[in-house]
Amino acid sequence: QVQLVESGGGLVQPGASLRLSCVVSGGTFSNFTMGWIRQSPGKDRDFVAAISWERGRTYYADSVRGRFTVSRDNAKNTVYLQMNSLTPEDTAVYYCNTRIKLLDYWGQGTQVTVSS
Repeated sequence: QVQLVESGGGLVQPGASLRLSCVVSGGTFSNFTMGWIRQSPGKDRDFVAAISWERGRTYYADSVRGRFTVSRDNAKNTVYLQMNSLTPEDTAVYYCNTRIKLLDYWGQGTQVTVSS
């Protein structure tokens, strides 16, 4: 059974940085394309970033491109989301996600709150 566990969220001021981590167990991590998705109160889940299993190609939502960086460490079965220049609009629960054989796997989420 594949399990994903996020960490690294918190309360920060506008302009600050955070790094989220997602540790994956129960599968061959290096074969997984990994994504970060966020959900703000009262809104649907939105795509944030993704990194492919092959060659580590990265993809970003327009709203975070240039501020966020997704990366992975296959030796540690971990995907990261470095978030810089945070704004209140980035406040959300952040989830990591992967899809294996048409099944979606999600972590429990980590809360990021950006407020002065």
